[in-house]
Amino acid sequence: MSVKIFLNEDEIPKQWYNLAADLPSPMQPPLGPDGKPITPEMLAPVFPMNLIEQEVSQERWIDIPEKVLEILYRWRPSPLHRAVYLEKALKTPAKIYYKNESVSPPGSHKPNTAVAQAWYNKEFGIKKITTETGAGQWGSALAFAGAILGLEIKVFMVRISFDQKPFRKIMMNTWGAECIASPSEETQAGRHILDEHPDTPGSLGIAISEAIEAAVTDKSGKTRYSLGSVLNHVLLHQTIIGQEAKKQLEKIGEKKVDIVIGCAGGGSNFAGLAFPFINDKINGAKIDIYPVEPTSCPTMTRGPFSYDHGDTAKMTPLLPMHSLGHDFVPPAIHAGGLRYHGMAPLVSQTIIEGLSTPKAVHQIETYEAALLFARTEGIIPAPETSHAIAVALQEAKKAKEEGKEKVILFNMSGHGLMDLSGYESFLSGHLHDYPLPEEDLERAHKAIEGLPKPKVVKTGKW
Repeated sequence: MSVKIFLNEDEIPKQWYNLAADLPSPMQPPLGPDGKPITPEMLAPVFPMNLIEQEVSQERWIDIPEKVLEILYRWRPSPLHRAVYLEKALKTPAKIYYKNESVSPPGSHKPNTAVAQAWYNKEFGIKKITTETGAGQWGSALAFAGAILGLEIKVFMVRISFDQKPFRKIMMNTWGAECIASPSEETQAGRHILDEHPDTPGSLGIAISEAIEAAVTDKSGKTRYSLGSVLNHVLLHQTIIGQEAKKQLEKIGEKKVDIVIGCAGGGSNFAGLAFPFINDKINGAKIDIYPVEPTSCPTMTRGPFSYDHGDTAKMTPLLPMHSLGHDFVPPAIHAGGLRYHGMAPLVSQTIIEGLSTPKAVHQIETYEAALLFARTEGIIPAPETSHAIAVALQEAKKAKEEGKEKVILFNMSGHGLMDLSGYESFLSGHLHDYPLPEEDLERAHKAIEGLPKPKVVKTGKW
């Protein structure tokens, strides 16, 4: 039995997979303030044109530049683990595998796109990148990429995570990036929020507004904004995960995967693992694919499919996605990377089409799953990752009840060594479940009233 399955460096995928080329029901376009589809030129003040080309691409395969691969070799290909110790603890007939993205220098899947985005920005002549971060995984990853490629990085970190996870800020500083709490006094968007809500815990939507404003107001023209999730090109860069996993499973003779799971805040790590398997499902494979979110921020499970802004100040285009409303400020749970009001349009369309089925889990269940995983497999997972582990445990227990030998695959999207304050709160009995009350949901939905409504387009095959 293989506990760890490796690929040689020459087996690393040389192309990214673009699900947009294969979706049975195409996505609807982002819209500008006038309600008309945006053009690539309209995005040019925010992103370099070489990334905008990837954002709108309909090509199935996009070559990974050799210079990007040279940086990815620092930790890729990442190992695939069979969770044999967890299986024994559960006494399940299921075989559980996880792709270990915690082995990257910043400790998560995020550098897969941070390196690519930083490289494309540098190729375009950009000197400085601004961004937001929730739990700090993305900010750390972009700081790492900036250090390797010689770019200045400025990170607006959601205030509650800034306070809860001080070591993430130190990581960013160590790699030479500037990290400030959001909302801040540095931008008009931040000042406006602080005037109205001085005690706000912040949100990813607010931090995005600040980062975009900081980029577009730089008169030198040498600053651009970088997003760690949600957009097509970000999800594209992550598909190296699922491609590697397929090669590794093939290497040990696994012919079929029954269940694929990833936690989902904006959608990047879920898409990175799942999109290559969704392609298999489109072509006839029978696979259950689950993006998992917290019950306190139920974007996919309780949010409507709507056009909405990706940020609080409405600086982004209107995106067709599941959303709780751009004004939504979620409860201050420890899974900061899952506290986002929207979902990647590509992921949203897979839900509409029935190619993926979202699930929501409570905070206590995720920490219980994390502890079992840590005490069997040994890795302390990020609170975000624990949502995927919780559903993997649900499915493994179900396999035991049914007496079926299923193959379960989930993305170990990051370690939790910078998130130990959350574990301390859980172990001391101070954490509670935060299912979002219906009245809060209704209040959040008011932000999207009056915005254009996308058509719900699906083939009905799944």
